[in-house]
Amino acid sequence: MEKEQVTPKEDLADFGFQSVPRGEKAARVHGVFASVASKYDVMNDLMSGGMHRLWKRRMVQEMRPFPGCALLDLAGGTGDIAFRFLDRAKKQGVAAHATITDINAAMLEEGKHRALDANRLEHIAWAVVNAEEIPYEANRFDYVSMAFGIRNVTDREKALREIHRVLKPGGKFVCMEFSHVDNPVLGKMYDAYSFSVIPKIGEMVTHDRAAYQYLVESIRQFPKRPQFARMIEQAGFARVKYITLAQGAVAIHTGWKV
Repeated sequence: MEKEQVTPKEDLADFGFQSVPRGEKAARVHGVFASVASKYDVMNDLMSGGMHRLWKRRMVQEMRPFPGCALLDLAGGTGDIAFRFLDRAKKQGVAAHATITDINAAMLEEGKHRALDANRLEHIAWAVVNAEEIPYEANRFDYVSMAFGIRNVTDREKALREIHRVLKPGGKFVCMEFSHVDNPVLGKMYDAYSFSVIPKIGEMVTHDRAAYQYLVESIRQFPKRPQFARMIEQAGFARVKYITLAQGAVAIHTGWKV
């Protein structure tokens, strides 16, 4: 009788609470976001009570546009961060450029529709990009942003090294991700809401409960803030820091290429 083959632990990646072969995670994540792309923005409003808009505004405050500056927005999906960045540049009277990328073409199509509806036709480029293999030359961008995307990456260390590579010296990485609530009482309430309510909302709005079950599980699997900050430092970044929002449920991490 043949023994069942066991995948070595180093060849596994987390997919929510499951462990899957590393080579399968990207495809599974792709499937999740392809399924919910058309309702992605609606779900963000429903899940956060609209608070995600305030979090994204705070994230963009970490980036100060200047004439000719270039932003690479990874996991940019429907364009929220890049649009806010360009709006900030416009208010300051400077011309900036944003390259919006995502591993999922369906998410980018939603962003393009939003851009067209808002007459956002200038200073934006779109590309399907895997954050682990960024197809741009070194020292190209002044800012790299990533909102609620790094936890979905299979090899986060590799992605962070790639981000460092494409930043110009003096460039800044700004990453917002779900984190871990500090207060134990609030943490229990947050867990109850996450596991009992969010998948049900996802099922009603997108008809895909599993996608939002993955969402809440992936948040719990993501490293705690100090650990992720160390990962950023190990990728070569300096002046690494983080701030917390929503009682720790969200964190904004930043680091500079020097």
